[in-house]
Amino acid sequence: MLERSVIIVAGGRGLRMGQDIPKQFIPVGGRPVLMHTMEQFYGYNESMEIILVLPEDQFSYWKALCRKYDFQVRHQLIRGGETRYHSVKNGLDAVSGQMVAVHDGVRPFVTPETIERCFHTAQKYGAVIPVVELVDSIRKVDGNNSEMRPRYAYRSIQTPQVFRTSVLKKAYELPFSPDFTDDASVVEAAGYEITLVEGNRENVKITTPFDLVVAEAFLKGR
Repeated sequence: MLERSVIIVAGGRGLRMGQDIPKQFIPVGGRPVLMHTMEQFYGYNESMEIILVLPEDQFSYWKALCRKYDFQVRHQLIRGGETRYHSVKNGLDAVSGQMVAVHDGVRPFVTPETIERCFHTAQKYGAVIPVVELVDSIRKVDGNNSEMRPRYAYRSIQTPQVFRTSVLKKAYELPFSPDFTDDASVVEAAGYEITLVEGNRENVKITTPFDLVVAEAFLKGR
C-alpha cells in the first residue's frame, strides 16, 4: 500500500455560526468538531500522516484545547494562508506520503468506507472526489428568472478529495484563481481528469447553527 497523508484544512472564523469562536472549535458531543474529524482519519489508519492547517493566530488556542481534552492524535501543525488554496499549498509542503487527501476540518462524519474508497480509487486514477446524489429539486436562477434543472445530472461534492501527491503538487504550481473552489477544480485546471466515487450522506459540512443541531442528534443516535 502506498503511504498515505491527509491535509485537514480548518480556516473558518465562525461568522455564519454567530459565535465568538471559529466553527472548527465549537463543541459537539462534548468535544470540538475538529477533534472528531481528525479521529475519523486516525481510526481509519493510525499510521496515516495527519497535517492540520490552521490560521497562525489560532495555534495557541488549539494547543490549549488539546491539553484540555487530552487529545492524543499525532499531527503536524501548519500555518494557513490567505485563502483555502494557499492553505492547502502550505500543507502540501509538509506531505511525505505518495497519496494525499484534503479534507474539511468541519466534516466530522466521513466514514472509513468513504476514505478507503477515495484512496483505493485514487491509486488507480490519480484524482478522486466523493459525491452524493441530490435529493432536492434544483433551479438555475438568473436575476428574477429561474429555470428547472434535472437533478439527476448533478452531484453534491464532499471531501476528502484524494490524489496522487505528485498530481496535486503539480496542479498547485498554477497561480491562484478565484475559480478554485476546491482541490478538484485546481487539478482539473491543470489538465487532469477527476473520478467520482460514492460519498456518505452524513458527511456534511458543519457551517450553520442548524448543522450543529443535526450533528448533536447524529452523535446521540450513533
